[in-house]
Amino acid sequence: MSATGSPLDMNALKDWIGRSEVRSELLTAGLVERFNATFGRTGPLDDGADAPLLIHLCLTQPAVPAGDLGPDGHPARGGFLPPVPLPRRMWAGGALSFHRPLRIGSKVTRNSTIRDTVLKQGRTGPLCFVTVDHEISDEHGLAIAERQDIVYRGADSGTPQSQPAAAKPGLHRKQIPVDPVLLFRYSALTFNGHRIHYDQPYVIGEEGYPGLVVHGPLQATLLAQYAADLCSAVPSSFRFRSFSPLFDTADLTLNAEETAEGMKLWTARPEGPVAMEAIATW
Repeated sequence: MSATGSPLDMNALKDWIGRSEVRSELLTAGLVERFNATFGRTGPLDDGADAPLLIHLCLTQPAVPAGDLGPDGHPARGGFLPPVPLPRRMWAGGALSFHRPLRIGSKVTRNSTIRDTVLKQGRTGPLCFVTVDHEISDEHGLAIAERQDIVYRGADSGTPQSQPAAAKPGLHRKQIPVDPVLLFRYSALTFNGHRIHYDQPYVIGEEGYPGLVVHGPLQATLLAQYAADLCSAVPSSFRFRSFSPLFDTADLTLNAEETAEGMKLWTARPEGPVAMEAIATW
């Protein structure tokens, strides 16, 4: 049985494999301006100019009516994603291949397909992983190929009984201030109603975390930007995996070091473990 009292019927969930949806949205200068303001960056706003890295995560997000949201602010189970009967849903990781930049003023289309559903046993109970493939295109064809890994888990406390070892500092290191305004702005950019990112009484009282949770996509964006800044070029591929949560109780650090493959990057809080690890190649 799942944490909600419903059985995890993997045969039924596998019926979702192969399901797809297509969504489109105009990539406006206004969105780019708000995105850059959120990340403390600057850039051109003219039609035809290159759009910022990973801004596609802010595009084509479903606009679910308030009455169709679950108690955590996420869309209720079902619809495009399979109705996994576990109450907590998080980004587990993903991978991106960048074919060319998206352009400001272009119509961006996301073609999404459920690739797989897999059940695993975690430290505190069952984990259900759902893999989604996204093709991000515009009028000139494919721009980004993305794999998204989503994990569903039970309603255990968000604080582990024992902490992993502290992350080592990278050869390159940058501190990023984290506060509720940053998290709220990113939630607004991505139309993400998940309450763990902006509702402190909920996240502490209901989900057992010590503070607001830093979005996985926000961390991935910071790491991809850092990789591109350090090498003065957008990577051709970028893959990442989440290991532990970060909260607004402390600033986060971006860390990076060169490898034979390209660049290894990771986020952490002071004296904390690796939160997200990424590999960028050019």
